[in-house]
Amino acid sequence: MLLQPLLDPAETERPVRTPLPSGSLTSGSLTSSFLPLIERADHRAPSVFRPENMMREARRQKGLAAGPVPRIVLLDPDGDMVDYVRAHRAARRSTVWACYHTDMWEWEEEGLAFGIVGYAVGSSFSVLVAEQAFVCGCELLISVASAGQIADHAPPSYHILIDRALRDEGTSYHYLPASPFAAADPALVAMARRAFAGADGPVLTGATWTTDAPFRETEAAIARRKAEGLLAVEMEAAALYAFARAQGRPVLCLAHVTNQLGCVDGDFEKGDHNGACRSIALAAAFALAWDAHALVDAPDAR
Repeated sequence: MLLQPLLDPAETERPVRTPLPSGSLTSGSLTSSFLPLIERADHRAPSVFRPENMMREARRQKGLAAGPVPRIVLLDPDGDMVDYVRAHRAARRSTVWACYHTDMWEWEEEGLAFGIVGYAVGSSFSVLVAEQAFVCGCELLISVASAGQIADHAPPSYHILIDRALRDEGTSYHYLPASPFAAADPALVAMARRAFAGADGPVLTGATWTTDAPFRETEAAIARRKAEGLLAVEMEAAALYAFARAQGRPVLCLAHVTNQLGCVDGDFEKGDHNGACRSIALAAAFALAWDAHALVDAPDAR
């Protein structure tokens, strides 16, 4: 299942520049009012630097053979799921994943082959890995990232199915024009909600706040995000959803709410195996539903 790439020309219209007061400083042809992230207007133009080219050169330098990674790839910024599948699922290091910065581990769950990449924390790193994964054979990307609680719906730990994420980071603006939120594909969200209906423990659905600066989560900023109805704060979802929308790739983001921003003693307790068992179970449940839908859509694809 692929999203439709960005097609609406209105989505790439250049934002209106706010005029500066007279006497503003200039540097060359740029005024100090120039905001490159906000004013970028070439979102549909192809990049000169391509992930497939970098992976080609990485394979050459590392002496790795070309080959596909598993169709389903998980991103695990905390690394807890990586530790779990290595210890309890006999996960093996991929022999074809040539990324300069990460390892991929492969195993089978519920009859499906999975790959998982750990420790890709933050918007830019997670999208860098996502770009590479999709050119190497990935067909579905699932991110399960630790998050801090904003709305007091339940005591940590629990999961959130992220349906949209506030774009308080930089990477998403290189993929989509400026807007407050990056949204998940509604069809994938609906599929996930059905898949999670029988899950052990709560899975909320709602919006999160994606930030690049976790130690700049001020009291005023948190209060505003809570008033806006956001459930948690994390570091990847907005960028991954912007990438997914722009490139037409299926991506689903889950937030594992593990903490109250360090404001209570005994915080950051995730549960058994640091919550890895439940996170993997949720990812596998959604992957099974997605795979069944893909077989219906394209029965001869595999």
